[in-house]
Amino acid sequence: MRCFAAVLLFGQVWLHLLQGKTCYRKILQHMVTAGPGSISPVLLVSCFAGMIFTIQITRELLRFGAVDAVGGAFALAFCRELAPILTASIMAGQVGSAFAAEIGAMQVTEQIDALYMLKTDPIDYLVLPRVIACSLMVPLMTILALVTGIIGGVFAASQFYKIIPETFLESVRNFLEPSDLFIILLKGFIFGVLVAIIGCSWGLTTKGGAKEVGESATKAVVTSWVSIFIMDFFLSLLLFEQPAF
Repeated sequence: MRCFAAVLLFGQVWLHLLQGKTCYRKILQHMVTAGPGSISPVLLVSCFAGMIFTIQITRELLRFGAVDAVGGAFALAFCRELAPILTASIMAGQVGSAFAAEIGAMQVTEQIDALYMLKTDPIDYLVLPRVIACSLMVPLMTILALVTGIIGGVFAASQFYKIIPETFLESVRNFLEPSDLFIILLKGFIFGVLVAIIGCSWGLTTKGGAKEVGESATKAVVTSWVSIFIMDFFLSLLLFEQPAF
């Protein structure tokens, strides 16, 4: 039922967006929440994830004497997949849950009904600014996570396996194509829309009291994570799968 509500909300958001109905002052406010307000955990997780991934792949590749391929393997896996997924997952936990809790609290305290009484559409005032903010900031946060992860990878490779940074970065450049950057940004955009839509949807469909608000926030995060992985599977299949013949 709530999945249907999220799909319906997605359609309403795009309809209102095409009609130019939104509160631009609210967009900037939510961009701060989805950007500077979330940058610390994103960078910290990306840095350590880059180092962990580099340690694991370097140990295996050194057995085959493939030192020059360490950066390439890092680029193919971390840059294409891990960086967008990790960033979106953190944003779901920090931003998506906040959206669900805020709107859920407004729903159970009848503030949403008050907006209708004031002839203010909750989609325009509450949902659309959050969706626009996330769709803009998650791709930017993904690029920052990507850069931080590469820095972490370079550090781990040089400190633990004595691979000079130039060798690592040259391998990254050889394997990572310019079109990959566009795909990473596209994933960030889609994941940002998912996080905002699911968070707002769970908030708007909250019924009961404070306990249900907390449950909506938790379930919004879990639903976002599941949706992100499912969407990433289909995007990877669509964008990276090569024909067999």
